Amino acid sequence: MDNQLSLYKTYLKILEEELIPALGCTEPIAIAYCAAVARETLGNIPDKVELEVSGNIIKNAKSVTIPNTGGLKGIQAAAAAGIIAGDSSKKLEVISQVSDIQKRQMADFINNIGISLKIAQSQEVLDITVYAAGGGHNVAVRIAGAHTNVAYIKKDHTVLYEADVSSNKRQDCPDRKLLNIEQICRFADNVKICDVQHVLDRQISYNTAIAEEGLNNPYGANVGKVLLKHFGNDIAVRARAMAAAGSDARMSGCEMPVIINSGSGNQGLTCSLPVIEYAKELGCSREKLYRALVISNLCAIHQKNIIGRLGAYCGAINAGCSAGAGIAYLHGGGFNSVAHTIVNALAITSGIVCDGAKPSCAGKVAAAVEAGILGYFMYQDGYQFRGGEGIISKGVENTIRNVGQLGRDGMKETDKEIIRIMMNC
Repeated sequence: MDNQLSLYKTYLKILEEELIPALGCTEPIAIAYCAAVARETLGNIPDKVELEVSGNIIKNAKSVTIPNTGGLKGIQAAAAAGIIAGDSSKKLEVISQVSDIQKRQMADFINNIGISLKIAQSQEVLDITVYAAGGGHNVAVRIAGAHTNVAYIKKDHTVLYEADVSSNKRQDCPDRKLLNIEQICRFADNVKICDVQHVLDRQISYNTAIAEEGLNNPYGANVGKVLLKHFGNDIAVRARAMAAAGSDARMSGCEMPVIINSGSGNQGLTCSLPVIEYAKELGCSREKLYRALVISNLCAIHQKNIIGRLGAYCGAINAGCSAGAGIAYLHGGGFNSVAHTIVNALAITSGIVCDGAKPSCAGKVAAAVEAGILGYFMYQDGYQFRGGEGIISKGVENTIRNVGQLGRDGMKETDKEIIRIMMNC
């Protein structure tokens, strides 16, 4: 009984830690957050700024429009936004309140001060250091391992804060290794709704709002709109379109927050919006929707915990097959239905690479959701991909582990090559 209670609390804590709001793509926003901490530590607007960031930060920040900047794009824009208008107390909503004057000041700062950039020689795939100088002082602030994990602060010759990021673990951090699909299904069946309602209500509200914005206005490549225009209004199309439209808006500077999953807004949109759409179509109760979202969110977190936050493997794939798992649950499925849906979906789309955050993410989101839906209906009709076929192994956890190994270890050189190609574009 004590073990079950401990596991219950762990799963709740994981949801509370992972399902948080972010305004804009999380990698450039992490740069803005680091820059805001640097400016606040310095005590004034700097007259010199240097950035040292890992390759994966460059990959995920160079092509994204930064919200609340007047349309500025890329790494230097993110840093300028944090320096001029950032409020570090807001974490991933660090630039949520920006005036028109500050937007003009950001552009002036980039043009007049300049922000130099170099690649960090670091083992951490998520690594950002901002060096800033001005007013006779200089500071260095480093974020590593997680988007808001401040690991080092130095002002002049004094180290104000330092943490070991080699393991990137905190005493109070819930152990994500305790996640597995069977326990996730059991938790979803039995969780007290009052324990998850506040987290999931916010996810439903925020992510639905930005998806509707993406459908109603032009953003990026308008993948969501194209789906509805040319593929009809079937629920499977609407589920894909809503997730894609949210990504359309988010990748192109929409000034609305999303609830993220596994450190990613696109993953948060992908594992929630298709489930929300299917719940409407099926006439499911609000309680059933909550339980299905518990499934989809925790399944996505479980898979990404094995792969890692950043890399060459597209995280929307995990989120899309997890949406399929949530949809399976809405149709009355239990563990077997959820497990087979995930395996089928992973067999279809697990080779899609991440080449950074940008408008085409919306297309990958749509493909991932389609695979999740197909994976469920394959199982419903008695069909499945079987162990021994490619990287699929018998048992959902074995397949997730194989895909994790592929994404974490097998694609390291792919990731380096993607970054090299992007740096030359």
